[in-house]
Amino acid sequence: MIWVYKYNDEFIWQAGEEILFDEEFDEEIPDWYTDIQPPDGLYIAKYDPDKKEWYESATQEYIDSFHSKQQQQPSEMEIMQKEIAELYYLLAVGEAS
Repeated sequence: MIWVYKYNDEFIWQAGEEILFDEEFDEEIPDWYTDIQPPDGLYIAKYDPDKKEWYESATQEYIDSFHSKQQQQPSEMEIMQKEIAELYYLLAVGEAS
């Protein structure tokens, strides 16, 4: 048994639609599937059946949009630091109970 990975008619990986395939019966892998696993780290994995490999098909703009969203979100540490600074301020001005 092996895992096979599905791609659509544009050769884009269909994550979550992998199936176990029994190769012992000398059957061919179903159409729109490959036994080559897409590598980690691809944003939009696209399969090249001639080269039998996956490659990145996302534009740089698409990839950058994920990075800018991550940079806009403050980390838990930054949130805690801000809350602590606000508490110190309230203590300093005498408004905390």
